[in-house]
This record gives sequence, structure tokens and C-alpha cells, in this order.
Amino acid sequence: MLWSILWFFLFFVWIMLIFTIFGDIIRSHDMGGWAKAIWSVFIIFLPFLGIFTYLIVRGGGMGERQLAAAKKQNEAMQAYIQSAASSGSATSAADQLAKLADLHSSGKIDDAEYATAKAKVIGS
Repeated sequence: MLWSILWFFLFFVWIMLIFTIFGDIIRSHDMGGWAKAIWSVFIIFLPFLGIFTYLIVRGGGMGERQLAAAKKQNEAMQAYIQSAASSGSATSAADQLAKLADLHSSGKIDDAEYATAKAKVIGS
């Protein structure tokens, strides 16, 4: 039973290593298309030799490329969050102005209160 668990674990590690290396090959900007194709063919047809050779030759930069990709993804997420937050506040301000206009037109607030509230919404 223990022997089977060990072999399953090693098989799982092998599969994860293959996915990690193919991801690194695809994500690598310092290799051209031909180099990526040659590495892929080498790993597909000679998997043990190909993976161990890739780890020896290019393994040192794998962490750096993965870190750069994570930073780029984080920057894109932060930019999206900021753009969504700024567009959400603009919609919110427009909604507040529309509500103020409705209150003013229905006579629930007078001109001075409307002008004060409007300046507060526009100023923030």
C-alpha cells in the first residue's frame, strides 16, 4: 500500500512538472518560436531527458519568469480595480445628483439646500 502511494505521488509530481515546464516555455519571452517548438518536441518525444535537460539549462530563470508574470498580473488587477472603483463613484455621483434633482423638483428641499448638496456631491 505504501509503495503504491509513493508511486502515485511521484506520478503526480511528474505531471505537475510537465505542466510547469510547458507553462514556462510558453511564457518565456527570451525564446523565439523555433526554440519553443524544439523544446516542446524534445520534452514530448524524450520526456525524461527533455525535462531534466530543461531544468538544468533553463531552470534557474523559471522562478524569475514566474515572478514577473505574477507581478504583471497583479498590476493588471490593480489597474482594473482602480478603474472600476473610479467609474463606480462617477455613477454614484450621478445617481446622487439625480436624486437631489428629484427632491428639488418635488419641493422637498429648497434652492439653498439643493445648491449646498449639489456642491457637496460634485466636490467629493
